[in-house]
Amino acid sequence: MNEWFEAEQRVERAQQLSESHCWEEALAEIEAALEINPHNASWHAHRGYILDELDRCAEAAEAYERSLELEPGDREISLAYGADLAKLRKYTQALSIFAELSRQYPDFEPAYCQRVAIYADLGRHDQAEEMFYLAQELDPECPHCFFNIGNSLAQRGQTDRALYCWERVLNIDPEYPGVRQCIALAYRAQGKLLEAHEYLLAELRDDPGNSDILFDLAELALESGRPAAAAAKLAQIIELDPSYWQAHLGLGKLLLERGEAAKAIEHFRLAEASVDGDGEKELRARMGEAYLRLGDYDQARHCLEAAVDEKSPSVSALMVLGNCYLALGKVDRAEECFRRVLALENSHAFAHHNLAVCLFQSGNYKAGLNHCLESLRHKPDYGLAMQKAVIAYVRLGQWGEGRRMLKKALKNQPDSRVLRRLWRWWWVYRFNHLIGSLISHLCKARVV
Repeated sequence: MNEWFEAEQRVERAQQLSESHCWEEALAEIEAALEINPHNASWHAHRGYILDELDRCAEAAEAYERSLELEPGDREISLAYGADLAKLRKYTQALSIFAELSRQYPDFEPAYCQRVAIYADLGRHDQAEEMFYLAQELDPECPHCFFNIGNSLAQRGQTDRALYCWERVLNIDPEYPGVRQCIALAYRAQGKLLEAHEYLLAELRDDPGNSDILFDLAELALESGRPAAAAAKLAQIIELDPSYWQAHLGLGKLLLERGEAAKAIEHFRLAEASVDGDGEKELRARMGEAYLRLGDYDQARHCLEAAVDEKSPSVSALMVLGNCYLALGKVDRAEECFRRVLALENSHAFAHHNLAVCLFQSGNYKAGLNHCLESLRHKPDYGLAMQKAVIAYVRLGQWGEGRRMLKKALKNQPDSRVLRRLWRWWWVYRFNHLIGSLISHLCKARVV
């Protein structure tokens, strides 16, 4: 008898702690109660609610499932169970639960609303719209429905309609979480950076420690040409959450662009501990670039080879890896990298130029010249490609073409010391060639 009384007390205590948002302590109390009486459906449901608040949705789903096994048919618990299954991307099970809810309770609007979000995630947008309109008949002022259909419209590129829906969300519920961030991203995609900035700031005022919003503001600052502001935001994120690898990667990239490769590597190393997914490939590529700038070619090669995926290689990583192989004297492997880049993106002017450099080192000036000219076709003001083309023309004895290309390069870069030296070199080389030809002619004449 005392045990049952203790269990009731613990449940009451869990309720009080939940109201105070002391979720860990509340969980401990409800679990202690369930050890005494594991057959109480409402206690399992309460445990699921607490676990949801702790973002432990897999365990929450199990708790709701157990509650429904003990007492089937509760529509609120079924709704919470289906919502957690959707978060876990168990869409088939979630849709089945919501469909059953609609069958049993045709006027239960949340069962339709939840399916709008699921169908949008699945890319089944016609069904998302069908559920949206069914839900509207029951509750035309549901902010969740407008938010979810806005996401569906945005995925289809219907940005103006998505913005209308998200603005409706704000009209219905000015405190709706995340909607201003969606509006900001939509404006950003349209190039309306000022509007995007205002909405992100408004969202940040409601949630000052949100690292994701700060990161969006940092990216927006970069797009607006304000790298110092971006760096400040990234540093703020790192101060709030040192494990936010995207901020370390972003700050490292900014440092790399400023020529501070050693400092960039420090941030890349900090990002290593928590980086995941495609971010790891970009991180390796950037680390390789930093080591390359520091002249540590072996470390650069090691990082870059890890970044280059055979199935979906990064163009930027392949370019830097090719440059690394060139620095190591591995011309054949460098050439392979640049050819792979061109297979992915044939208009890549820098890849054409770098491939020309490889071909020149192999003595193939004709093929190298063709790639220089292709580089200039895509980037007409590319000075290095002009310089290499001049050298190729001279090596091939095409003096007139070489002179015309050199004059074009000087017009494009009149203050270039390299081009002026190349101009003197061209005349010396041309003079020596003429003298050599003259001597050869005289020698042949004497023999005759």
